[in-house]
Amino acid sequence: MLSARAAATAAAAAAAASPLWKRGEGGSSGSGSGCTSCREVRRRAAAVRVRAAAPRRVEAVAMESAAETEKEEEVAAAGGGVEDMATEEVPVTPWAFSVASGYTLLRDPHHNKGLAFSEKERDAHYLRGLLPPAVVSQDLQVKKIMHNLRQYSVPLQRYMAMMDLQERNERLFYKLLIDNVEELLPVVYTPTVGEACQKYGSIFRQPQGLYVSLKDKGKVLDVLRNWPERNIQVIVVTDGERILGLGDLGCQGMGIPVGKLSLYTALGGVRPSACLPITIDVGTNNEQLLNDEFYIGLRQRRATGKEYHELMEEFMSAVKQIYGEKVLIQFEDFANHNAFDLLAKYSKSHLVFNDDIQGTASVVLAGLLSSLKVVGGTLAEHTYLFLGAGEAGTGIAELIALEISKQTKAPIEECRKKVWLLDSKGLIVNSRKESLQAFKKPWAHEHEPVTTLLDAVQSIKPTVLIGTSGVGKTFTKEVIEAMASFNERPVIFSLSNPTSHSECTAEEAYNWSQGRAVFASGSPFDPVEYNGKIHVPGQSNNAYIFPGFGLGVVISGAVRVHEDMLLAASETLADQATQENFEKGSIFPPFTNIRKISARIAASVAAKAYELGLATRLPQPRDLEKYAESCMYTPVYRSYR
Repeated sequence: MLSARAAATAAAAAAAASPLWKRGEGGSSGSGSGCTSCREVRRRAAAVRVRAAAPRRVEAVAMESAAETEKEEEVAAAGGGVEDMATEEVPVTPWAFSVASGYTLLRDPHHNKGLAFSEKERDAHYLRGLLPPAVVSQDLQVKKIMHNLRQYSVPLQRYMAMMDLQERNERLFYKLLIDNVEELLPVVYTPTVGEACQKYGSIFRQPQGLYVSLKDKGKVLDVLRNWPERNIQVIVVTDGERILGLGDLGCQGMGIPVGKLSLYTALGGVRPSACLPITIDVGTNNEQLLNDEFYIGLRQRRATGKEYHELMEEFMSAVKQIYGEKVLIQFEDFANHNAFDLLAKYSKSHLVFNDDIQGTASVVLAGLLSSLKVVGGTLAEHTYLFLGAGEAGTGIAELIALEISKQTKAPIEECRKKVWLLDSKGLIVNSRKESLQAFKKPWAHEHEPVTTLLDAVQSIKPTVLIGTSGVGKTFTKEVIEAMASFNERPVIFSLSNPTSHSECTAEEAYNWSQGRAVFASGSPFDPVEYNGKIHVPGQSNNAYIFPGFGLGVVISGAVRVHEDMLLAASETLADQATQENFEKGSIFPPFTNIRKISARIAASVAAKAYELGLATRLPQPRDLEKYAESCMYTPVYRSYR
């Protein structure tokens, strides 16, 4: 009989003698159990049972070798959550515990390569016969999957196919997304992810993140410990109350954190295992979902007040306790009444970032800085009118004012007077100040009451019109024509997502302005021909900013987010647009260069973190851009011993 203690001792001795587990003979009949000694398995807290059996063939299951794990631990200690390119060519051992067949390896998305396993690897890992004889390259796999995806006429079908691929072959998923980013970005994120969230209960197959619900109150720390990874560097969390422009989708908002973190990896190079999507389920007020038999969340009205904030407090404390203070927590799609409070409360104690408030603001500011090269003037010389005064609108407005203040040295209060906001009740003016929510009050200026957008445009005569209302078709022909009547090159940003909620289309903006508009949108639009000229509309997509921003935070070991880091990201992105882009009508660089752009943004953000004394990774790398590039995860297949 082999005791548990003896089994564990034997396993430890075997691991110490060799970097991988060897094929071997079983002992006499009986059983025992104990933890393996592999560092990677310990890190993932995956307890493995060892069972003695009659002599038979055994082999291993996918994990890295001890040598690679040591290297990753060194990288994690230095930058955290990123992959060192120096190890890419080093063969790894994708096994850590004993199983009966290489079939298990084919079911492990982190190490499965499908038909790309070489002849040598098929023999070494007991895959012979489990795969067809053909050996194909990763590039050919990408070509085949793209061919298959293009056969689907329904975007949601493409989304589901992509999610299936991510669960089957992680590296191939990211290789596919990186190589075809312009075509696939609208599939894995907006606008398709909106429909995916609406139907998430129907298409749900297996969990891709953590669900923390009111049922878990008092044991949130235990819930976090159930996640297999420990070296988490970026968390995207939502409570599902304001998903894009679609409203309260409750637990089904999980599609947003999953999609965002896919982009953190594909566009920003943050290692997939360092990313954690989380949904906080406190119920939903969406009656349609509550009555949907396929709904996957709590069937109750949304919790508010003390009950809500106690759960959030427990969650934030548990995250810091288990992952440390250098984990970036990105709040995503919280409703206005919670978004501002959570950001204000936890920005002093945690490394937090709200993409709807800060990420949107940063990318829009970059677009405005870039558009100045087309329309002329300085940021302070323009007048800005927003339709929508929620998270996005006020966040963008504040960052514009901060940048004007930085450029002119004028007080921020003075700079805010260049920016006007219009909400559902009309223009935000001093006479409404007593009834305004706190986050709107700084934007109440002296002006007579105005109730409609057209009247506001005609009265204020803005040079820049920005839509963040979430209401489609609100930039009417009359509004666009009014903008074009007193601006040679009116700047029009229609930012609401998804496409159906956009304030106007690219075609409408160009046609109604006689082709003179400098246009950008939140969701993608096809090129538009006007009077024989092709206009390529720019997409003011947060994906330009948050992946590089997150990478910069990770590689610097920043402990807090500062507004100057956001300004640095905006200025760097604006510098990437070229004259060639402007001639085509776009004020943003093409997404084909996004990984290079992200590395430059990461370097700028990290440099600002060091300058502000917020970085903890010391000493500071000499060349931050090269360091950022070297830390970026690359999805090429690894060679297995």
